[in-house]
Amino acid sequence: MASRRDRTQQLRGSRIAISILIGIIIGCVCAFMFPNGFFNSNSSLTVNEHVQVSSSCESSERIKMLKSDFTSLSEKNSELKKQVRELTEKLRLAEQGSDNARKQVLSLGSQIKAGPFGTVKSLRTNPTLLSDESVNPRLAKILEAIAVDKEVIVALANANVKAMLEVQIASVKRLGIKNYLVVALDDYIESFCKQNDVAYYKRDPDKDVDAVGKTGGNHAVSGLKFRVLREFLQLGYGVLLSDVDIVFLQNPFRHLYRDSDVESMSDGHSNMTAYGFNDVSDEPAMGWARYAHTMRIWVFNSGFFYLRPTVPSIELLDRVADRLSKAKLWDQAVFNEELFYPSHPEYVGLHASKRVMDMYEFMNSKVLFKTVRKDEELKKNVRPVIVHVNYHPDKLDRMRAVVEFYVNGKQDALDSFPDGSE
Repeated sequence: MASRRDRTQQLRGSRIAISILIGIIIGCVCAFMFPNGFFNSNSSLTVNEHVQVSSSCESSERIKMLKSDFTSLSEKNSELKKQVRELTEKLRLAEQGSDNARKQVLSLGSQIKAGPFGTVKSLRTNPTLLSDESVNPRLAKILEAIAVDKEVIVALANANVKAMLEVQIASVKRLGIKNYLVVALDDYIESFCKQNDVAYYKRDPDKDVDAVGKTGGNHAVSGLKFRVLREFLQLGYGVLLSDVDIVFLQNPFRHLYRDSDVESMSDGHSNMTAYGFNDVSDEPAMGWARYAHTMRIWVFNSGFFYLRPTVPSIELLDRVADRLSKAKLWDQAVFNEELFYPSHPEYVGLHASKRVMDMYEFMNSKVLFKTVRKDEELKKNVRPVIVHVNYHPDKLDRMRAVVEFYVNGKQDALDSFPDGSE
C-alpha cells in the first residue's frame, strides 16, 4: 500500500514539473515574439500606420483616376457645347427671316387690332437710320454745307463723261438746285468742278474703286455707285442718284413721294410695261390648264433712283456691290434681281419697299422719242422733270436736243433723230 501511494505522488510531481516546463517554454517563445507585450500602444500605431500608408496610396491612385476622367469628360462637354452652338446658329439663321420680322413688328409698337373692312393699311415706310458721322467726317461736313432737308443729288463722273456732265450741270444751275454733288473719280473732274464752282467730293484712295473710276466708261462707272452711296446713307441723307446722261428740267425733289425705301424711274414705255401687267402664257398641250398667268414689269432704271436712309436701302447697296465684285455683271440687272426676287428655299429676298416714278415726269428716251415727240397733245402738255437718254448711244447730241426743245423752245429740235439707234 505504502509503495503504491509513493508511486502516485511521484507521478503527480512529474506532471507538475512538465506543466511548469511547458509554461516556461511558451513564455520564452511569447517573450521572443512579442518583446513589447500584447497590448503595447506602439504595436497598435504600427498597424494603423501601415493601414494609413496603404489607404493613402489607394486614395492617391483614385484621385489620379478621377482627375483623368474629369479631364476627359470636360473635353467631351466642350465638344458638345461647340456642337450645340453650331446647331443653335444654324437654327437662328434658318429662322432669321421670321424672327426679324417679329422683332421689327414689336419694335414698331404694341400689337393692334385690325380695323373695319377697307380701312386697313399696311406699313410702307421704314424708319430712317441714326446719322453716324464717324463713318466719314469729311463727307459729313460737305453734305452739311450743301444738303437741303437732308437730301442731295449725287452724280459720279470721270474725264470720259465730262461733256455730258457739263450739260447736266448747266441744267442743274439753270433750275437753281443747290443740293447737287459730283463724286469726282479722277483729278480731271476734281479740277473741272473747282473751276466751275460745283460742289464735289473726291474719295480717299481705293484701288478697287480707282481702277474703274479713273478709266471706266459710262456702264463701268455706273456700277461703282453701289459702293460709293453707302456712306451717304449711313450719314443719314436721302440720296437721289443720277447718271450723267440726264437733263434736269424741274427740281426733282418736288416730285418725290418718299414713302418707300427705293423710288426709281422705269425703263418701261407704257402704263403696262412701267407699272406691271398680267401676262398670260399659252401652252396648248396642257389642255384645260393651257393658260398660265404671270406677272411682268419692266425693270427699274439703275441710273436714276432715290434711296431713303434705311436698313433695307443699305442692304440693297451691299447686295449689289457684293455681286458686282465677284463677277462681271450688268449693275442694272443685279439691281432689279435683288429688288424683286422673292424669298425661296436657300435664298432670303430683300424686304425693301419700292415705288415706280411717273414715266412721263421721270422720262426715259424711248418714251420721248417713240411716243411723246409724235403726239402733239403730249408735246404741248407734258413737261418732264428729267429726261434720261438711256436708250440711245448718241447721248450727248440727244441731251443737247432735249435742252433745245424744252428750254429754248425749238419745236423741231427732236425731229431729226430716229426712234432707236442706227
